[in-house]
Amino acid sequence: MLHTSDPRRKCTFSQESVPTEPALSVSSKYSTATAERRRFYQDVSISQGESGLYEINLDRRKLKTPGGKLFTVPNEALAVAVATEWDAQRDTLKFYTMHLTTLCNTALDNPTQRNKDQMINAALKFLETDTVCYRVDEPLALVELQKNEWDPVLEWIENRYNVTIGSSSSILGPEIPEATKDTFRQHLNSYNFWSLTGLEYVITQLKSVVLSLGMIDRHLSVQEAVLLSRLEEEYQIRRWGNVEWAHDYDMYELRARTAAGALFVHLSSESSSIKRKLLQD
Repeated sequence: MLHTSDPRRKCTFSQESVPTEPALSVSSKYSTATAERRRFYQDVSISQGESGLYEINLDRRKLKTPGGKLFTVPNEALAVAVATEWDAQRDTLKFYTMHLTTLCNTALDNPTQRNKDQMINAALKFLETDTVCYRVDEPLALVELQKNEWDPVLEWIENRYNVTIGSSSSILGPEIPEATKDTFRQHLNSYNFWSLTGLEYVITQLKSVVLSLGMIDRHLSVQEAVLLSRLEEEYQIRRWGNVEWAHDYDMYELRARTAAGALFVHLSSESSSIKRKLLQD
């Protein structure tokens, strides 16, 4: 239950009990693919600190980042999402599934010590090698598939932002006009640092600025964006077959990471508070 009358708001989830401590710092290796740990807390809660930022508490111990900073998020909506991520863990904590927590830690610790301009420049580098801009010359069926599936997305984004991008079958890819880069630079600069962190994460998953913005702008669903980013691979699988479990696992993981990144972008831009019961039994 969220207590809106208290300036230090709190919302509680629950499981099993352990002794309390002032703060809790989880190992910096928890974002690796194999990191797991036995669940060591009963209750997950959020509270609003004096600064107005929201904190995550595990049995009343304040969560810290791998870098040792107090784990704080800018709004209530994101705090609830992260708390739900921790509460969803069962006997074993599967840190590699906690994408929102990882993105928050990245924004808070900023391990590469980059500023917004550096992040925007990195994102624009992907535009020069965008997945949907690189086309094949053969086989004809794949050429037509790329044209039919990717061209509408390119047309949408060119109209949406009044830019020219184009496509090419050359190994060098299309030559992106400077005016296009300037337009996207201005647009990306409108995002705050946290949202840029999430957007960059999505771009690295899809290898595409075009598909990422299409999804963030809600022109594409997560499933559509992921399938379009894997168009050639899916074509080859339909033609030659695949190792079913491996393909399904890769697809599931990519969807999960992409969806988490998109959610992080939207939640980190959220300014409103949630003033209703968060979970009902």
